[in-house]
Amino acid sequence: MPEFLLELFSEEIPARMQARGAEDLMRLVGEALSPLGISRIEPIYGPRRIALVAQVNDSVPESKVSERGPRLSAPEVALAGFLRKHNAVQADVRQEGDFWVLDKSSPALPAATLIAERLPALLRRFPWPKSMRWGGTSAFTWIRPLKRILCLLDGVVVPFTLAEAGDDGHRLASSNLTEGHRMMAPGSFAVTGAADWREKLAKGFVVLEAGERRALVEHGLNQIVTRERNLAIVFDPGLLDEVAGLVEWPVPLLGRIDDDFMDLPAEVMQVSMRVNQRYFATRDAFGQAAPFFAFVANIEAADGGATIVAGNERVLRARFADARHFWDLDRKQRLESRVAALKRVIFHAELGTQDERVTRLWKLAGHLAETIGANQALAIRAATLAKADLTTGMVGEFPELQGIMGSYYALHDGEPPEVAAAIRDHYAPKGPGDDVPTAPVSIVVALADKLDSLAQFFAIGEKPTGAGDPYALRRAALGVIRIIRENNLRLSLRDAIGFSLEGRREFVAEILDFLIDRLRIQLRAEGARHDVLAAIGTDDDLTRLLARTEAVAALLGTEDGANLLAAYKRAANILRIEERKDGAITGKTDRAQLILPEEETLAAVLDGLANVPDLLAREQFSVAMTEMAALRVPLDRFFDKVTVNVPEPALRTNRLRLLAQVRSTIDQVADFSRIEG
Repeated sequence: MPEFLLELFSEEIPARMQARGAEDLMRLVGEALSPLGISRIEPIYGPRRIALVAQVNDSVPESKVSERGPRLSAPEVALAGFLRKHNAVQADVRQEGDFWVLDKSSPALPAATLIAERLPALLRRFPWPKSMRWGGTSAFTWIRPLKRILCLLDGVVVPFTLAEAGDDGHRLASSNLTEGHRMMAPGSFAVTGAADWREKLAKGFVVLEAGERRALVEHGLNQIVTRERNLAIVFDPGLLDEVAGLVEWPVPLLGRIDDDFMDLPAEVMQVSMRVNQRYFATRDAFGQAAPFFAFVANIEAADGGATIVAGNERVLRARFADARHFWDLDRKQRLESRVAALKRVIFHAELGTQDERVTRLWKLAGHLAETIGANQALAIRAATLAKADLTTGMVGEFPELQGIMGSYYALHDGEPPEVAAAIRDHYAPKGPGDDVPTAPVSIVVALADKLDSLAQFFAIGEKPTGAGDPYALRRAALGVIRIIRENNLRLSLRDAIGFSLEGRREFVAEILDFLIDRLRIQLRAEGARHDVLAAIGTDDDLTRLLARTEAVAALLGTEDGANLLAAYKRAANILRIEERKDGAITGKTDRAQLILPEEETLAAVLDGLANVPDLLAREQFSVAMTEMAALRVPLDRFFDKVTVNVPEPALRTNRLRLLAQVRSTIDQVADFSRIEG
């Protein structure tokens, strides 16, 4: 199959948009060229280009189709409209039964012709999140000014332009030309295909593959800090991805931080370097901040990078001087004195100020502290101060540091360490890779923060939808779940949510269902039996709910459990059919009418399971499952030897009652009808 190469070369594309741009190009080209049977599409992206390499057929084959038109009896205008639509005349149609039929044939179409026809429109409607105009001569837009279109089919240029009526399309036309590194290999050059393109770009100081650039960046940074200073990079995957999208030829370099700034909090230095300059922080062998920073240049300098390093050190001194200003200024005012300023900070138009939110938080924190046995006074104090750093200069400059700066300022003010830690950790976990708080006071304040968000936003109707979750309520729910699970907390969520809602209890069930649904999704991601969780139903104590889920899942993982599930479903199906005809099956089994030994044995085993509700109430779930497993053999034998739907009404009813007892006994543990298998 012929090779198709398309490269769109532009000025620098924002790193965060490159991968999506390449994916969109692959999708749109795949759709546009589908008649060619396009395959093996490989998207490629970098700072100044998005591209793809694919295999296509050399032509669209000839095709013949028949289009059925109006009935013969239809008015003439109907036939005229049909002919106009297909650019045909009456001589082109024939009669087939009661209808007019048009036979259409399309000649084979060369691949180059189809590509040239479809690519201009595709490029003009390309879905960049943001596009720009430039030059003033065309309405054509791109993420950044587009410079070249390289388009080859088996090494031959597929000719087309972006010009259309009244618009010169910036005089952009397809060619076999591309460019290498802006400074180290300036100018254009021709290529004859994908292999030649890759080889010449590599010689032109361009690393094409994003994954390779990222690996080079990571390896180079680790090597330079280890080799030169025996340090380690502070791992930052997001920054690695971004830097890999900023450079075509990664050159790692190491700069020094002035000793005067090393007393700044490590988080302040790291965030300032990452946000403002895309630098990487370093740590020494003891995990402490080291006076060096690593970064990646996009050029191999003649002096080994000395001038570049000196320039970046100079820029960083200015950045850290700004951070020093905020650090010194913020500490002149006690954190508790900033709480009043939260009255001027809006949390949400319908939910009031941050000060009103803080009042809710300390009340809920006090309630939760009493529930789980944390120090109530410290929890209330931490919740009261948790949002105060929102009014500081440092957090105003670096919002990523909220909570962290509050912790530093609390320690500076002489607050107890437990309070400072709770202020620092109350946003945690922010993502799946973050640790959860483990100290009791920190747990309480983190739960209060997340439960308040869930309660308040649900109460005003701002719930997550398929279209979005602007207030990160799914993340808040997962945070609540992880804190409870990983700390093995015993907590009534129904009570905590009800307290958060301050009497508006109509939303409690909805929020609890939302949390359980998030737990089900989390279990599915872990490969656990999320269907068992659904079968058990809603329990507002997640620790108890999970323990019961694990016990039922363990039972189902045995041969007895699997067979018991199958037998239960058989019994439930029989009962469902009969209840549809005669209504609910009620009443106790009549022991006098148990005429077969298999019936008597099953009834006896069911009687022996009368203690299961007590075992469940005492949370002896594993014991209860062991007891339930005893049902498997007698239930199997019952179905082997006993006919339920016998002609005798009394006997049939009694056997149905026995099966209803089986169903209700198992349903005490879980609704097995909702379990897969």
